Amino acid sequence: MKKLLVLVLAATAFSTSYAQIALFKKKNKTATAKSDSTKPTLQPVPKQTAEVINTPKAKKDWSKVVLTNRAADHLMIQYGADTWTNRPDSVRTKGFSRHFNVAIMLDKPFKTDPRFSVAYGIGIGSSNMFFDNVKVNVNGLGSTLPFTDVSGTNHYKKFKLTTIYAEIPIELRFYSDPENPAKSWKYAIGAKVGTLLKAYTKGKDLETTNGASINGTSAIVKESNKRYFNTTKLAVTGRIGYGILSIHGDYNILGVIKDGFGPAINVYSIGISISGL
Repeated sequence: MKKLLVLVLAATAFSTSYAQIALFKKKNKTATAKSDSTKPTLQPVPKQTAEVINTPKAKKDWSKVVLTNRAADHLMIQYGADTWTNRPDSVRTKGFSRHFNVAIMLDKPFKTDPRFSVAYGIGIGSSNMFFDNVKVNVNGLGSTLPFTDVSGTNHYKKFKLTTIYAEIPIELRFYSDPENPAKSWKYAIGAKVGTLLKAYTKGKDLETTNGASINGTSAIVKESNKRYFNTTKLAVTGRIGYGILSIHGDYNILGVIKDGFGPAINVYSIGISISGL
């Protein structure tokens, strides 16, 4: 009986303890839920967009550019090929007919925009035309300049006609960067006016029709006479390049030979220009 009473008391105590533990856990869960509900909710931070303001680039005032120390193409050297236009078939040329020009120029930039300038100066220009078994007799006595086919007789292995002019070149120039011409694109159009200083032919190494040398390969004969040639030169010119190098072209408006003294032949030239100083 005593044992049964002890078991009943123990069971009652265990049941009471278990109920208290369960009640404690329930209160803790409720308190935790309430504390979570009172926490502030974190809101996402809105992204800020940076506003980009494009400031227009200020236009350069070219009138205020200082050009005291710049190179202005005061010295110009030109070399290249020459071609006769409108020449008859009997006037046969061959090889590399060429020109060589040197000029000293003054360059005057525009005050309002020194990218533009006017240049003028003095120079010497020469043209050398080489012929294919054709003799040009500058000392002829007739009314027209003789071009004689000498392929069937003794002739010079090398034969050329040289004309030399004193020239006044004039150019309208444009520099993309007038403060630094060595790293600038350059454009120019202009003209040359000249007067004939000398016209002569030069024959070298007289040979037979079989190609045998008669007087030796170093024998040279020159003949000089301006009678048949136009003493005035007028040419239009143009150049385009970068830095000190450019490509130039010239066209002689007036004929090489005087009107009525031979065929109406003009010259056009193309070559390389070196300019600086």
